[in-house]
Amino acid sequence: MGFWWGCSTVLACLLLLRPLPSLCCPAACRCSVGNVDCSEHGLREVPPGLATNTSTLWLGYNFITVLGPRSFPPLPGLRVLSLPHNHLGLIHSQALVGLGALQELDLSDNYLTTLSHETFLPLTSLTKLNLGGNRLRQLEPGVLRALPQLQALFLQDNPWGCTCSILPLWRWLSHNRDKVREKSLLLCRVPEQLNKHPIMAFGNESFRQCQETSLSAQHYITFMIIGPFSFMASIFFCTFTGSIVVVYHNLRKEPHILRR
Repeated sequence: MGFWWGCSTVLACLLLLRPLPSLCCPAACRCSVGNVDCSEHGLREVPPGLATNTSTLWLGYNFITVLGPRSFPPLPGLRVLSLPHNHLGLIHSQALVGLGALQELDLSDNYLTTLSHETFLPLTSLTKLNLGGNRLRQLEPGVLRALPQLQALFLQDNPWGCTCSILPLWRWLSHNRDKVREKSLLLCRVPEQLNKHPIMAFGNESFRQCQETSLSAQHYITFMIIGPFSFMASIFFCTFTGSIVVVYHNLRKEPHILRR
C-alpha cells in the first residue's frame, strides 16, 4: 500500500511540474477553449495576447481600420476569423502571414476598395471568403486564384463598375458559378445605364466591343516607346532628305557658274 501511495505522490508531482497550455485571454475578450470573442468592444486594432491555440477569433463590430503586417501573432490553429462591421479600409499584403490553417474569413461590411493578390497567398486552406458590403468596384481574378481550396465566395452589395475592366472578373465568376453565393445581389453600380444590372446576367456578346478594342498594358507601353522614336526618326529622315536635295541643287548650279 505504501509503495502505491509513493508512486501516486511522485506522479502528482510530475504533473504539477508539467507546463500548462496557454490560457491567455485579452482583457477585452471572452474566451473559452479555443474560442476568443472580442466583438463589440470598440477595439481599434487586433488585441495583443492571443493564445497560440486559438481556433476561432471574433472581432466584429469594432473600429479596426487597418490590418498591418504584425496585426496577428502566429496562430497555427486558427480556423475561423471574423471581422465584419469594422472600419477596415486597408489590408497589408503580409497581414495574414502565419494563418495558413484558416478556413473561413469574414471581411463583410467594411470599407475595402482594393485588394492585392498577395494578401490571400498565405491562406492555402481557405474555403469560405465573405467580401460582401464593401466598396469594391473591381477585383483582380488573381486575388481569387490565390485560394486553391475556395468553395464559397460572397461579393454582394459592392458598387461594381461594369465597364470593360470587369471582364476578367466576369470570366472568373462565369467559370466558378458553383462557388459564388448570393449571385442575384452582384449588381452593377456604374455606369448609370447599368445601375442594378446583375453581373451574372451578362453574356459574351456584352463584352464583344471590349474584346475587339481592348489593349493590354504591354501594348500601351510599346506605343509609348515607339511613338517618340518614330517622331525623332521622321525628323531625321526629313532633315537628311532636305540636305541631299540642297546639295544636289548646288552641284547642278556649279557648272553654269563655271561656264560664265
